[in-house]
Amino acid sequence: MNRQAQGWLLVVLGATLLSVSAFSAMYANYVRTGFRPALVTTGAILVALGLAAAFRRRRPGQHAPRVAWLLAAPVFAIVLIAPPALGSYAARRQTTAPPPATAYTGPPAADLTLGEFIGRAYGTSTSLAGRPVRLTGFAVTSGRGWHLTRMRINCCAADALALEVTVEGAPAPPEDSWVRVTGTWVPWKNGIPRDYTPPAIAATEIVRIEPPAEPYEEPT
Repeated sequence: MNRQAQGWLLVVLGATLLSVSAFSAMYANYVRTGFRPALVTTGAILVALGLAAAFRRRRPGQHAPRVAWLLAAPVFAIVLIAPPALGSYAARRQTTAPPPATAYTGPPAADLTLGEFIGRAYGTSTSLAGRPVRLTGFAVTSGRGWHLTRMRINCCAADALALEVTVEGAPAPPEDSWVRVTGTWVPWKNGIPRDYTPPAIAATEIVRIEPPAEPYEEPT
């Protein structure tokens, strides 16, 4: 690979990075939304460096190792495969429980994230008791019913953990379909369990929705 080819490869890498971060929300399938400015900046720098290398006067004998073509692998993965956000397949294969929920004692709210709902359920606050809430996530079915699920990431999809809420009183929608569930928290029968158990919601309404542009929850 000569220097011009290296330059154009950097341009393609930078342009691909810009296309998924500056001009679309695809990047949110892989990393936290807060990384968007860094991704846009990195893409612009790669394009600038690539153009500088591509139009630089070539010197005889300047070649890079053939392995440098592997830099194009991420481009083909994104453009040709476009991996979606993590879903039920990843949630089912989670072998560890999510981190201990932080008790929430703030004012009641109709729309909650799954993390907020779990935090309240595991806290001593009564802010959930008898109050209708709305939760958003995708469906994951099991032999004992189904869960409303959403993946939480700290950095990127590689460290994702599944947040789950058991849905009672309603049939399961299709696997991986995104839904908005309205209902009330089902109080613990024997107090807060010592071992992590997904809290439950008694559903009164389930509405199918389109997958959100930001599929993951992020810790606050």
